[in-house]
Amino acid sequence: MKTSNIVSLNLFLFIILAFVFSLAIDVVAGELPTRIHPVVLMGSFISFFKKIFINIRNKMSGLLLVVCCIASVSVILYLIYIISSLNVVLFFIIFSVLLSSSYSINMLLKTAMDVKKDLDESIDKARKSVSYLVSRSTDELTEGFIVSAVIESLTENITDSYVAPIFYYAIFGIIIIIFDFNNQLFYLLLIPMLYRLFNTLDAMVGYESEELIHIGFFPAKIDDVLNYIPSRIAGIYVVISAYLLKLNGKNSFEIMRRDARKCPSPNSGYTMATTAGALDIQLIKKDTYILGNPNKSIDKDDITKAVNLSKLSIILFTLTILVLLTVVYVVL
Repeated sequence: MKTSNIVSLNLFLFIILAFVFSLAIDVVAGELPTRIHPVVLMGSFISFFKKIFINIRNKMSGLLLVVCCIASVSVILYLIYIISSLNVVLFFIIFSVLLSSSYSINMLLKTAMDVKKDLDESIDKARKSVSYLVSRSTDELTEGFIVSAVIESLTENITDSYVAPIFYYAIFGIIIIIFDFNNQLFYLLLIPMLYRLFNTLDAMVGYESEELIHIGFFPAKIDDVLNYIPSRIAGIYVVISAYLLKLNGKNSFEIMRRDARKCPSPNSGYTMATTAGALDIQLIKKDTYILGNPNKSIDKDDITKAVNLSKLSIILFTLTILVLLTVVYVVL
């Protein structure tokens, strides 16, 4: 075997094994401690530069915020990349840990089930728990609206919490399998980390309030663009999963086509509407949107069904990524 082929094989194996190991870290161990979590560091950068640029009362403030945050995250990540590269095993572990921090399966699914447990105990406890997941007032939510809020939060975040960062990891993985250039593995890790940065920027400043209307414009638009394709891919996987779980797959697809664009976000409806259709329920955010048909009354058991639906969607998407990367390597 030629040296170049050996290098190519090693690169392919690294891309696959680091991804699989990062999944194991997330599923088994969950999130990194807060004090060392990269997203917390990103939040610190965002807060620091926000204070500097918030007084610029035009959209340039958001562009400057984005550029400075990208530069800061890239420099820190490159330093970690250089230092960890001194040892192959250390590099593999750090790469996988950092990759796992760019998404969150464990917390996504666990949070939804935790609210269901709280709902079993007390509606007041559930109202408090769900207040951490959604921006709406939860003080007077009925059980049905609590369940709806949980399912909305869970399914909307299938895209940002997993599908999108791994979609970009896979796309760049394919690029480095095909093309040879310096610091390939640095860029392979940088891409999903920058996605997480843009997602965090949107969460922190991407609101149309008077304070954030200017500085939040670019972060919100970038997040919308980055989630455009992944959200629609995620929606299709929810439909497929609905069929496999013997839920209402046909209705899932029909409701996606009809209701996905009813949400203020151009992307969030694709997984929320498909889930509403699959479960034959309506997901309602008062004065904002109504997704699905009320074919049955919504109840707390629908949280478990939505979690199972989300879980299978994630598994199927993961298997697709592994197969896609393998096929690209074998063919090319």
